[in-house]
Amino acid sequence: MTSTLPPQSLSSRYGARYRWLLLFSVMVGVMASIMSSTIVNVAIPGMSHHFALGQERAQWVSSGFMVAMTVSMLTTPWLLARYGYRRTYVGTMVLLLAGGVAGGLANQFPLVLAARVAEGLAAGVVQPIPAIIILRAFEPHEQGRASGIFGMGVVLAPAIGPSIGGVLVDLFGWRSIFFMVVPFCIASIWLAYKFVPTTAPGGVAAARSGGLDWRGLALGTAGTLCLLNGLVELRGDAPLKAAALLVGAIVAFGAFIGWQKRLAAAGGSPLMNLALFQYRQFAMGSVVAFIYGTALFGSTYLLPVYMQVGLHLSASHVGTILLPAGIVLAFTIAVVGRLADRQPTWLLVSIGLALLAASFALMLVLRLDSALWLLVAFAIIGRVGLGFILPSLNLGSMRPLAKPLIPQGASAINFLRMLGGAAGVSLCAIVLEWRLAAHGDSLVNPATSPARLAAFDEVFAMLAGLCALAICAAWQLREK
Repeated sequence: MTSTLPPQSLSSRYGARYRWLLLFSVMVGVMASIMSSTIVNVAIPGMSHHFALGQERAQWVSSGFMVAMTVSMLTTPWLLARYGYRRTYVGTMVLLLAGGVAGGLANQFPLVLAARVAEGLAAGVVQPIPAIIILRAFEPHEQGRASGIFGMGVVLAPAIGPSIGGVLVDLFGWRSIFFMVVPFCIASIWLAYKFVPTTAPGGVAAARSGGLDWRGLALGTAGTLCLLNGLVELRGDAPLKAAALLVGAIVAFGAFIGWQKRLAAAGGSPLMNLALFQYRQFAMGSVVAFIYGTALFGSTYLLPVYMQVGLHLSASHVGTILLPAGIVLAFTIAVVGRLADRQPTWLLVSIGLALLAASFALMLVLRLDSALWLLVAFAIIGRVGLGFILPSLNLGSMRPLAKPLIPQGASAINFLRMLGGAAGVSLCAIVLEWRLAAHGDSLVNPATSPARLAAFDEVFAMLAGLCALAICAAWQLREK
């Protein structure tokens, strides 16, 4: 299997270790893209002050990145087939580098926003590539180990990034955050010219004549924008506008699916090959990925708010409490990656979802006088659950696919996970505000009340229920 991906000269020059060098090369770029997505939150207060931004405009720095990243994931298979691994990967790193430099030097907010969108486009294209490489460059008995090592490195980026970012902002200001990706991008470009092959997936020459499905891309973008903006509007006082946007999202995604079917029937090259969902394991894995994204990103928003607003802990306490969980997550991924080579992936994913559901359910027992170590322990249980899911889900979903469908599969499952994640943040915020209002409390009230804790408990219960629902789909990852 290894010889199908790299040119013979590269594999013969570096021998058996070549596939690991290739994986490390793309891991550096993915770490840079993930760091750029998370670390900018540290810079938003300073940026808002510099440009005199309101909360809504400042939020577009994160939202613009998220929408661009989610939609651009659909273009990865076409770019790889048309331009090959090296040109596609180097192109994304150059775009990420340009976005970082432009954002750091910009003197007007629209330029900062454009730089963030450029970084989001690059991050979306590059993120499905490692899964394609792992399934093509590694033997089946090595794929879990490769996923574990890759996942460990990628998880460390968002764990360490904000801490370094906070120091940079204090010393050099918010602009330094944008420049942080520059050394990673330069290193990844150098590694790409050394280890990443020029071929398209499967080792064939990159020369596809078909054009990019621009209509599908436009419909996918419209659906994503309508969905995210509709969920945001639900938090405001414009229910009719929110309903119109959500209906628009349904219409756009329906038109997207219809166009993909029509284009495939005509022999074209759709962004998302719907034949993927004829594979039961992939279809169920996609359901898990969407729900998992919703729970993961939603809890990433909810936990810090709960600790600061519900339990009245300081921001420094929040970082200290979550740090051990992040370290445990990195090591769990490495261990579970090796297990994925020997144990059924559906079992590992189910265990992970059960642990994640348990961590959310356990939050319901916490009160203002609860010991902090309980909070640390419950957070660690959840991160151990994530460690079981991350290396196993892609492998369990995509191993049954025909080899030509692997790039499309990696693109589609990442898109659905990110779409679920983008919706998860708004969903948690909406349900939290709804339950606070139902209990007669609000986040602006400085006093913590039992009603506020009850509202948080109900949101955690919702996340636990979502994870339990995902277990039903995870069981369908079994081979029959």
